[in-house]
Amino acid sequence: MATSSSDKHNPISSPPLQDRVAIVTGASRGIGRAIALHLASLGAKLVINYTSNKVQADLVATEINSSFPGSTPQALTVQADVSDPSQVKSLFDIAEQFFNSQPYILVNSAGVSIAKITPVADTSLEDFDRILRVNTRGAFLCAKEASNRLKRGGGGRIILVSSSIVASLRPGNAAYAASKAAVDTMVKILAKELKGTGITANCVSPGPIATDMFFAGKTEEMVEKAIDECPLGRLGQSEDVAPFVGFLATDASEWVNGQVIRVNGGYI
Repeated sequence: MATSSSDKHNPISSPPLQDRVAIVTGASRGIGRAIALHLASLGAKLVINYTSNKVQADLVATEINSSFPGSTPQALTVQADVSDPSQVKSLFDIAEQFFNSQPYILVNSAGVSIAKITPVADTSLEDFDRILRVNTRGAFLCAKEASNRLKRGGGGRIILVSSSIVASLRPGNAAYAASKAAVDTMVKILAKELKGTGITANCVSPGPIATDMFFAGKTEEMVEKAIDECPLGRLGQSEDVAPFVGFLATDASEWVNGQVIRVNGGYI
């Protein structure tokens, strides 16, 4: 009996990402952590990337591996600076060697921002360069490596985490918004360049999410203002973003390609 297209996207006997290797950058905490845990729940094998927070990264890997007692590890941690091309290459090398399989999925969640609202006139060149180096250069290097290393022929997924601030254009966030706007543009072109590979490329753009990065440098009044501006009357949680990334990582998302999708509760 022929298999229908709906059957292809309807896993019955196994999880939708069973044994597929996923690399998640910036996965030691916040949105990246939630994404890694969710992909693991869908059956993926995880590479937990971190830059400096080894303790938190190890906790994420331990949480995943404890769900698979008696089996080979489903997750490992790898330290790598996403703005360094040699370290990004090593990240993919280790993933392939450890799991003896080409990665299927890249989620680039690593990112930085200025700790407080800062107008262009007061933004230091050091802060500007740091934000562009991690957020833009890092996304470029990870996407570049993934374009050459992910499994071809169907199922390959490049998912870059951007920000809804690209659309909201909040004063005091020019450097951060600019760094993410470049990522939005990049992914739309990348999706076209990957024609014929079966690999899709998309951006997920969260609104205000209750993470350490969001709270840094904000007063209680600023936080309350962000809550008031959301139609759902709350800040987003990392767990609001992770399931959508999970969808994009599965075969069910095949027809979603070259898109920038705002996951923000209607904030924009």
